[in-house]
Amino acid sequence: MAVYQYRCPEHGLLEVARPIGTAAEAEPCPDCAAPSRRVFTAPRLSLGSPRARALIEATERSATEPAVVAAPPSRRVPPPEPNPALARLPRP
Repeated sequence: MAVYQYRCPEHGLLEVARPIGTAAEAEPCPDCAAPSRRVFTAPRLSLGSPRARALIEATERSATEPAVVAAPPSRRVPPPEPNPALARLPRP
C-alpha cells in the first residue's frame, strides 16, 4: 500500500492509503466531500537505522539553530601514548 496526499481547499492535507498505481486525480474530502486534488510528494523511503535518522535530524537542526559556544576549544593536545614495543629498544 502506498500513502497518497490530497489537498482539500477547506481542510488542508489529507492522506489516503491505496494500492500502488491506483491513486485518483481527485479524492473527496472526508469532512466536507469537496474534491481534493492530489499533491505529489517525495516517496517515504527508510532513512536507515535510528542512529542514522538521529544524525540526519541533528545535522538539519544545526543548519538553522547552530550551537553557541562560550569559548574557543583549548589548544592543548594530549601527549601521545608510548608504544610498548619501542620500550625495549636501546636508547642512545
